[in-house]
Amino acid sequence: MQSNQSLLLRETSIRSFIKGIGWRALASFTTIFLVLIVTQKMTLVLEVGALEIIAKLVLYYGYERVWNQIHWGRIPLSFTETKV
Repeated sequence: MQSNQSLLLRETSIRSFIKGIGWRALASFTTIFLVLIVTQKMTLVLEVGALEIIAKLVLYYGYERVWNQIHWGRIPLSFTETKV
């Protein structure tokens, strides 16, 4: 049986960035779809969608990086590597 022990304390910058892209894709699709339903104007849909993607991706990345510096509420995850 094998188990690994390591201390998980923080995410890397690239992980936060990739998570932000994935979330933005889902959230932006929702916003674009709703703007299309409400306005039925494709030009407005594209404008709002483009601005929303850029603004919220930057905000989310900053938000993640700030929370990464806050240690409150974290529980170290440990696991050891042993061979039987």
